[in-house]
Amino acid sequence: MTGTLDIGVLRSLAAIGDHGGFHRAAAALGISQSAVSQHVRRLERTLGRPLVERSGRGIRFTPAGELALTEARRVLAAHDEALVRLGIAEPAATGYLIGSTEHVAERVLPAITRTASAQLPGRTVRFRLDRGGRLHQALDEGALDAAVFIGDNGGRPGELAGGVPLSWFAAPEWDHPAPGAPVPLIAIDGPCVLRDRALTALRTGGRTVTVIAEAAQLVGVISAVRSGLGVALLADQGPPPPGLVRLNGLPAVPPEPLYLRYRAGAPKQLAGVLRAALDTLGGNILGGQGS
Repeated sequence: MTGTLDIGVLRSLAAIGDHGGFHRAAAALGISQSAVSQHVRRLERTLGRPLVERSGRGIRFTPAGELALTEARRVLAAHDEALVRLGIAEPAATGYLIGSTEHVAERVLPAITRTASAQLPGRTVRFRLDRGGRLHQALDEGALDAAVFIGDNGGRPGELAGGVPLSWFAAPEWDHPAPGAPVPLIAIDGPCVLRDRALTALRTGGRTVTVIAEAAQLVGVISAVRSGLGVALLADQGPPPPGLVRLNGLPAVPPEPLYLRYRAGAPKQLAGVLRAALDTLGGNILGGQGS
């Protein structure tokens, strides 16, 4: 045997896979982002191949990285179980990890928390906010127990759970462009279902459009809209985000379907809890006023 696998290094790799990036992995592990990066580089040197590469503004695992991630999870599971059996660690708290896209998190996650507290006593429920594609990948790998999402599921099975009202938002002082001028749109960088819906609605409605600003996360979109740069199509979650107002005069967009999806072998009890949580919100999940 010419090489060994360090448990701390493997834990960093698994955290990147679980949380969707170096920064979030570092926060979850309570170490610096540079330490996580060093762990990955050390493992790449041990294995002799790259494991993680840039993809737009995010990261993705190479084929070798996907294999290493799977093996890391197996090694860590065996390692942690051994510590419990040897009496030098307590069993991990039993619970579930639920994924959600940012667009619906503000209203959906509190409902899940309330319902889980009532129906799953003694179990913890944790959440991971991420983009749809990465949530589906985590479900495929078994890193998530379930996810609530809008948008394409890549042909995977999903359970329709309701609809998400959509509305246009702008800063209070924002003025509609002159007739014939393009609508300045602010959106999450693609692929993003609300970006696609906004572009389709404007163009179908006979409006030209310019993506004047884009962001990797929803908070960046809201900040750019608040600054008066343009408009955004957002999930309508009751009161508008601070500093924004609902905007009339642009083409209406129908509610976006909301789906539930579970990892293979997820317990039926969890599915019941998630359905019950979303049922408390009604058919139009976010209860918006602009749909």
